[in-house]
Amino acid sequence: MKKLIYLILGIFFGIAMFKSGASSWFRIYEMFQFDSFHMYGIIGSALVIAVAAVQIIKRKNIKDVTGNPIVFQDKKKGFVRYVVGGTIFGLGWALGGACPGPMFVLLGAGFFPIAIAIIGALLGTWIYGLIQNKLPH
Repeated sequence: MKKLIYLILGIFFGIAMFKSGASSWFRIYEMFQFDSFHMYGIIGSALVIAVAAVQIIKRKNIKDVTGNPIVFQDKKKGFVRYVVGGTIFGLGWALGGACPGPMFVLLGAGFFPIAIAIIGALLGTWIYGLIQNKLPH
């Protein structure tokens, strides 16, 4: 039953992303060209909601669905790792025309060529998993 609820929530999230234009290649292109505020507004509002949600979870000691406390791990300090990772992510986003979430939304909406980008993203993630211990972190 729980998986069905997650599936339904995911479908509604995908519909919201598609209807808001967050999965539109043209909107993403406008964002990278600094021609439109639309995508920055979506990303910014998601960031504000996420920060507020994390603060509420921390202050109210909210537990997960199984009753375990939700623990947030601090990130390692570093500048180069985030610049390199962000650059690779941004280049993939710009070249593919979608970030990971909207890629699946586009596939679900019937834009089947995005499957090439999904396969590339999954392959890149798999390769990273193989060589992760050999990379400087």
